[in-house]
Amino acid sequence: MSRGSILTREGIRDAARVVVKVGSSSISGANAGHIAVLVAALAELHGRGTEVILVSSGAIATGMPYLRLDERPTDLATQQAAAAVGQNVLIYRYQNALTPFSIVAGQVLLTAGDLENPSHRSNAQRAMERLLKLRILPIVNENDTVATHEIRFGDNDRLAALVSVLVKADVLVLLSDVDALYTRPPSEPGAVKIVDVPVGDLLADVTFGDIGAAGVGTGGAATKVSAARLAADAGTAVLVTSATLVTEALAGHPIGTFFTPASV
Repeated sequence: MSRGSILTREGIRDAARVVVKVGSSSISGANAGHIAVLVAALAELHGRGTEVILVSSGAIATGMPYLRLDERPTDLATQQAAAAVGQNVLIYRYQNALTPFSIVAGQVLLTAGDLENPSHRSNAQRAMERLLKLRILPIVNENDTVATHEIRFGDNDRLAALVSVLVKADVLVLLSDVDALYTRPPSEPGAVKIVDVPVGDLLADVTFGDIGAAGVGTGGAATKVSAARLAADAGTAVLVTSATLVTEALAGHPIGTFFTPASV
């Protein structure tokens, strides 16, 4: 199936190249065990010959317990230290879960500057293309150890969208702790699930809240809409749903919020 031809959820299962993004709160702390569920879903895709890239947050959140931190640090140096420890542990957990499926992970750490610099951008693209051809599963994260407040993606939803554009993915699946986007925070009265977002719909009348309930991430519904719009405008179909529904999402089930891609 050629890129740009996936116009419905059902088409996701036939995608040739898929980017999946998972947030910190979905794979750290009490939810660290969900890595196994996520990996099993990705392995099923991989086994069918689909090219899969995982964009995973969670380095800082994973490193926090090792630094004896009860909440996400606010100063840059401690964030960098937590990321240095947590990224190592996070990749180990992913590889440990991937090994029974005979899949090898490849770590790709990027800064915003890498995708703004033409040379660095080309190098990142070439590296990921080669990893995919070698049937390695790239696991992408922001390089928090060297990133600064001034030069950051801000959240990994945007990173995932930029990676999707970079590798010309057929589908981007944004996973969080909410099953779909809603017209207002889902805990509020009157919140209505947004099922489909047509090309050009900016969702201007929608009210979004902030980060997920766990408080360890940096993105919220608004960042997902912005990222989804970026990817969809570049020709990549986007599905926003819960990490607990990843298996159903990748099988094309009628769940989540689907952004129809523009024709490019």
